[in-house]
Amino acid sequence: MLSQAKQKWIRSLELKKFRQEQGLFLAEGSKCCLDLLELLPCRFLAATTDWLETHPGLRAAEIVEASTEEIRKASLLKNPQEVLAVFETPSYEPTAEGLNGKLSLALDNIQDPGNLGTILRIADWFGIRNVICSIGTVDAFNPKTVQATMGAIGRIRLSYTDLPAFLDSVQLPVYGTFLEGEILYDANLQNEGIIVMGNEGNGISKAVETLVTNKLFIPDFPIGATGSESLNVSVATAIVCSEFRRRARMKF
Repeated sequence: MLSQAKQKWIRSLELKKFRQEQGLFLAEGSKCCLDLLELLPCRFLAATTDWLETHPGLRAAEIVEASTEEIRKASLLKNPQEVLAVFETPSYEPTAEGLNGKLSLALDNIQDPGNLGTILRIADWFGIRNVICSIGTVDAFNPKTVQATMGAIGRIRLSYTDLPAFLDSVQLPVYGTFLEGEILYDANLQNEGIIVMGNEGNGISKAVETLVTNKLFIPDFPIGATGSESLNVSVATAIVCSEFRRRARMKF
């Protein structure tokens, strides 16, 4: 049975204040929860009888058998699923040395939880393990972001820091997308470096722009054609990451 007190506690994790105070976050749905159970300590799991019977041997500090109605009352989703779980929030401290020899992402004031979740899923797909967020970037453990990552958030070394100060400390190429940049497909792209993606409305901030060493431009097709004014930041991230990984593949 999923008590009213537990339902209230679960729903409280919708708020950043309570997530940070407790060092916990909520995940919902079979795919997301099963992935995260293999990656992060689980403090609490509630699921229907059928789901628990289908997935024996789960590792969690507390497991509760709940009715569909009880899960619905605790859930933050419009269409609740058979399982939800509360996980311990991982914490990483970024270091300039830790990024050497790797391709990493830096996110400059991304505001939309769905965009952030999709970007983390893209990073996971392309084997980018380090994602450094500016202080102004939306909380990655927002339930909407967690759902959008589909479990990828457990495989990413995610951190928040003073982004301009951090980029100023690294000895790596720093890439960013700009209208006046070099066409992505013509640019010299290295196997190591940091790709900066900017805010949905304002792009990369001035403070971060001064630290970008390689400005890139994603061209439309045909070049100069009149079409969409801009790309969604998660779509742009996928295009840029794909080209970096394509180049790396060609070098092997």
